[in-house]
Amino acid sequence: MRNDVPAAQARVRELGPAFDLLAAYDPADGFFMERDGRGIAASGPGILVPVAPGERQVARAVGALAEAFAAVAADDGVVPVAVGAFPFEASREATMVIPRRSVVRAEDGATREIVLSGRDRAARNRVGAPRVNTDGRFADRRDPFAPFESVQIRYLPSPDDYGERVRAAVARIGAGELRKVVLARTAEVEAGRGIDPRSLLHRLRSVDPAAYAFAVPAGPAPDHDQLVGASPELLVSRRGRDVRANPLAGSAPRAGDPDDDRANAERLMSDAKNLEEHAIVVEAVAAALAGVCDELTWDRAPALLETANVWHLSTRFRGVLREPPPSALELVASLHPTPAVCGDPTGVARATIRELEPFDRGCYAGPVGWVDADGDGEWAIALRCAALHRERATLYAGAGIVAGSRPADEVDETDRKFRAFLDALRWG
Repeated sequence: MRNDVPAAQARVRELGPAFDLLAAYDPADGFFMERDGRGIAASGPGILVPVAPGERQVARAVGALAEAFAAVAADDGVVPVAVGAFPFEASREATMVIPRRSVVRAEDGATREIVLSGRDRAARNRVGAPRVNTDGRFADRRDPFAPFESVQIRYLPSPDDYGERVRAAVARIGAGELRKVVLARTAEVEAGRGIDPRSLLHRLRSVDPAAYAFAVPAGPAPDHDQLVGASPELLVSRRGRDVRANPLAGSAPRAGDPDDDRANAERLMSDAKNLEEHAIVVEAVAAALAGVCDELTWDRAPALLETANVWHLSTRFRGVLREPPPSALELVASLHPTPAVCGDPTGVARATIRELEPFDRGCYAGPVGWVDADGDGEWAIALRCAALHRERATLYAGAGIVAGSRPADEVDETDRKFRAFLDALRWG
C-alpha cells in the first residue's frame, strides 16, 4: 500500500426510504447520480485518487482504487464506494474520490449513509450546504427564471459552420476513411446570475426521472466548476456477475402533436441511416462484452426510447460475467469510448473529432459513475449536460454522422438537445 494513502474507518447507518439523495449533495466538493430514485450522493473529499493522463487511463484507475480501498477499514457489511468521471480524451488528469460521506440508495430501496471517520469535519458546517427539510427532502421553492435571450447564447461552431463540418465528415465516410463519427457543438450561455446546480438537478430529474441526473466536478480546467446533466445512456452496470448496458444511437425529433410524434417514431424504426448508426454501436458493445461473459443477450431489434425533445433507438444488453468477474470500472475501460459518442473505427474517429471540433470536450461524453470495493458499480455517459462556472454554462450536444447524414438534420438534432437543457437551466 502506498504510504501517502491515509487510513480511514468507514461506518454506516440506515436512513429512511423517504430520504432525498439530493439533500446529501454539496456542489462545493460533492457528487450526485440518480435514476428513478436510485443512486448515490456524496460530499467531502475523503480519499482522493488522482489518475494521470495518458493511454489506458481508466484501466490504470482500477489499480489505484484497489490500493485506496485497501486503506479503508470498514465495519462489518460496509462496502466503501468511489465516485468520479473521466474525460472523453485521456489528455487531462482524472480524480476518483472515496467521499467523506456517501448516501447510497440500492435497487431494493434500502438507503445507507457511509461516513469515513475523521474526514473533513469542517465541511459539515460549510456555508452553502444543501437546503434540507426536517424530513430529509431537498427544499427548493424557486420559480423559473425568464427564457434566455439570443444575445445571451453563443454557439461554437455556429449552425452553418457545424453543417460544413458534417459535410466534411460525410465526405471522409464516403471515401472509406471511417464508418461513423460523432460531432458535437457547444452553446455558451451568459446567464447574468449565479447558477445553482442543486436546483438544476432538481428540475432535470423531475422532467425525466428515467435519465441519470448527475453532477461531478468538471476537472482542473479553471473555468469549469461542475458538470451537470441528465444522461439517457447507461454505459455499463455490474451487480455481482450480472452486467448490463444500454447503448443509444439514431434519433428523431419529438413533436407536440401526438399523431406527428408517433409518425416520427415509426419512421425512425425503419430509417436506414439511423438503423446503420445504431448497428455500429451494437456491434462494438457486443464484441466488448462477449469476451468477458459466459452468457450475453441483447435486443435483436432496437426499441424506442423517448426523451423530452428526441426519440432514440435503444438496445438493452444483459450478461453473466465469467469468474472472476471484472469490476465495473474494468468494464468501463473495455467499452469507452463506444461508437455512440466517438465513431468507428475508434482511432480514426478520435482523430476526426480532434480536427473538426473546435473545443475540448472535457468530461462531456466520458464515463461518469461509481464503483465500490467489491467491484459493483454503475456508469453512465456524460450527455445532455453543461459545464457550470459562476454565471456561465457551456452546454454540449452531439450527433452521429454516417454516410446518409444530412447537415440540416444534424443541426436540428443538436438544436433540440440544446433547447431541452436551456429550458431546464431556467430553474438553476
